[in-house]
This record gives sequence, structure tokens and C-alpha cells, in this order.
Amino acid sequence: MTTDFSNKINILAEFYTLYREEEKVKEFFEFNDIGLPLAWLSSEGLCEIKEDAKKYIAETWDIFLSVLDISEDEGFESLDEIMVLSKNWPTDQ
Repeated sequence: MTTDFSNKINILAEFYTLYREEEKVKEFFEFNDIGLPLAWLSSEGLCEIKEDAKKYIAETWDIFLSVLDISEDEGFESLDEIMVLSKNWPTDQ
């Protein structure tokens, strides 16, 4: 099972909103400077995601899971669910 695309958008958008100022993920945000804002814009209803944009978001999602050391997409429904499983995120968050 993989995460529904609309959930990917919402999870990435929430992560973008909550952690874009965090130094520990600065490189992730810099590298995904298209996928993350697209996810946020879409989650806010400010843009429609076309096929080309889906590719950026899908790539950002894969990198996101990798950065958090999550080896398998288990069909996530929330950012909290991912953060609990993350082996690479400090426990003080």
C-alpha cells in the first residue's frame, strides 16, 4: 500500500509549514524548492496540480521518506504518523 497522492500533498505541505526554518532540514528544503511549494499551494487550494507537477511532488515525497529513513511507504495518512516512525528525526520534536 502506498500513500494516496492527496495525503502526500497534505503531509508535505504540513512539513513545509512547520519545519521550513529548521536548520537540520535546510538542504532538503533547498533541493526540493519546487515540490514542497507546489504541495503547499495545492493543499491551500491555490493551484491545480498537472502531470508535470505531480512528478516534482512524487520525487519530493520519495526524498522526504529517505531523509527520514523510512524505507517503505506504508500508506501514511498524517505527518504525525511519519514522524513517529522516523529514525532520523530528533525525539525532542
